[in-house]
Amino acid sequence: MPRMIFVNLPVTDLKRATAFYEAVGAVRNPQFCDDTASCMVFSETIFVMLLNHDKFRQFTPKPISDARTSNQALFCLSADSRDEVDDIVARAEAAGGVADPGPKDEYSFMYGRSFEDPDGHMWGVNWMDLAAFAAQSDMAPA
Repeated sequence: MPRMIFVNLPVTDLKRATAFYEAVGAVRNPQFCDDTASCMVFSETIFVMLLNHDKFRQFTPKPISDARTSNQALFCLSADSRDEVDDIVARAEAAGGVADPGPKDEYSFMYGRSFEDPDGHMWGVNWMDLAAFAAQSDMAPA
């Protein structure tokens, strides 16, 4: 069985956060949802658990940092094309997020943009042409 990843994020408004992640392409799994948490599924192996602050505090004794003013982690999703990168970021912005809080990545073999969710958690979205990257790497001096 492939390994799965569960990203747990503290959110200030669970309903708003759930709607935001649905807008950028995640699917809510009601089996693991209640009035304190929403399980958002990006793929068979990637889940984002949105937890209100009281629920999040049950898992850690450390204070919850404000993702709008500090960064503890950066998350990144892959995309199948440059157009999909742009589409995801546009949907994030339309759903109340901030488009491109970080610089765009623009290379011949890779394209990436970013967005912040309404709670300030920063996500990257990247497309990579692995064949072009391999060809470029083979030509680079050792």
